[in-house]
Amino acid sequence: MTAVLDRPRAVSALRSPATLRRLALGSVLVNVLIVVTGGVVRLTDSGLGCPTWPSCTDASLTPTKAYSFHGIIEFTNRQLTFLVALFAIATWIVALLRREERTLATVAAASIPAQAVLGGLTVRTHLNPWLVAAHFLLSMAILLVTGWLWWRVRLHTAYVAVPGAARALAWATVAVAAAALAIGTVVTGAGPHAGDLDSSGKVRRIGLRVSSMAQLHADSVMILIGASVGLLAVLYAVHAGIGAIRAAWVLVAVELAQGVIGYTQYFLHVPPLLVGFHMFGACLVWLAALNVLARLEPLARPRAVLAAMTT
Repeated sequence: MTAVLDRPRAVSALRSPATLRRLALGSVLVNVLIVVTGGVVRLTDSGLGCPTWPSCTDASLTPTKAYSFHGIIEFTNRQLTFLVALFAIATWIVALLRREERTLATVAAASIPAQAVLGGLTVRTHLNPWLVAAHFLLSMAILLVTGWLWWRVRLHTAYVAVPGAARALAWATVAVAAAALAIGTVVTGAGPHAGDLDSSGKVRRIGLRVSSMAQLHADSVMILIGASVGLLAVLYAVHAGIGAIRAAWVLVAVELAQGVIGYTQYFLHVPPLLVGFHMFGACLVWLAALNVLARLEPLARPRAVLAAMTT
């Protein structure tokens, strides 16, 4: 009898807007986590700690003694895919039940097997540097979807109506951030932290001069900071509101901190620990840029409906 009475409560909890918000936030956090642990795999030269896929070795699903240290690191990163999938599927189910943001939730859920397959291809191609870069950039695309979904279901936050030029500048800032991320992956692929040695004992790198690519990356970051400061000034000028202005300040602050880490790691000859922090910072910059844009972009539902849903 108790189970029957509790069932409506369970269904009600699943349909709760708070449940969807928490799951969407959880999805963002676990995707950041798997990016950071993927960086650990690369920075400890554990990319081929499990030399095949989907099993760890040809004879074992899990790491063996021959691949103990690096195998455990790589295998742990692989297992986090299940945690990411759990949050994505749970978010998708609740979104379907609530009939809210189903498209974004579906795209987020569908991206998980795509990312797993791409990760498998990077292993089977012995860490082809271009595929490794694509693996990271796909994670950034997933963060775009999950981050946007999280903001859309935070019903207490309404978008700010600003002139089209301000929204265009916000879009341009996000585009420059995406370019900086893409160039950054090339810098890493051309640098010393390629992930592991291949079967011939060589490190597979992108065949471009790392100093030139690092300079190009630095230039893109300078453009990004300039665009962000310009966007902040525009938001003040159009009286965009404290929420949007605060988000723009956060973006500038994160970019400056990321720039300090980037220059420090360059002059210290890219120590692995700082590279790891730089990867984490890349996630924060990307999410911060998207957060500003999301606050300026009209939601699909009218503002009156949004206000009614939050009261």
